[in-house]
Amino acid sequence: MHRRRSALSVTAVALLAATPLLTGCGSDAHPGAAAVVDGDKITVSQVQAQARDVRAAQSESKDADQLIKGTGRLSRSTLNSMIFDKVLARAAKDAGVSASRSDVQRIREQAEKAAGGADRLREMWLQQYSIGPEQLEDTLRNQVLMDKLAESLGADRTTPEGQEKVVEALQKASESMGIDVNPRFGTWNDEQVLLDTVQEPWLQPEQQAPRQS
Repeated sequence: MHRRRSALSVTAVALLAATPLLTGCGSDAHPGAAAVVDGDKITVSQVQAQARDVRAAQSESKDADQLIKGTGRLSRSTLNSMIFDKVLARAAKDAGVSASRSDVQRIREQAEKAAGGADRLREMWLQQYSIGPEQLEDTLRNQVLMDKLAESLGADRTTPEGQEKVVEALQKASESMGIDVNPRFGTWNDEQVLLDTVQEPWLQPEQQAPRQS
């Protein structure tokens, strides 16, 4: 997923140096905001905190140099994911579906079993999708929401027609939320449901949680 999406140590000084920090304010109308989504702020500090979580996990990986080098625009991709999470939540709410704690636990167990354990799942998602350990729960919840959204639409996401139905629901939700992004991060594209500074598509089959056969 995206992402979002839809299927983980160095010293403090070194970690801060590795993290792309962003300072200053957003637009005059929304000081301190990286984006405003449906009237709610996503602050620059929230984006920084999530990016630091990813950087910390990357720095502890055996492939630290490669992972950090491959995510030089981490703050933008982090904000992209944070906005997409809200859009997906709105689309799911509009469709009358939600993700319960038991739903998330079930898909976590499936994903961990398919990956070969909890540690392996965290490592896989960190390496492949830059998902930090603190974001794992939200990622799994998003997977449940994406599955339930598709089901409510009668959409088979393995087909172009099914994906189109899901995209249309997300576009509709996105357009209704008045998404305003701090220009330093780019511009939100309702049609593509992502930031124009983020190149990778949000909807890829391999981003779904691993499943049991």
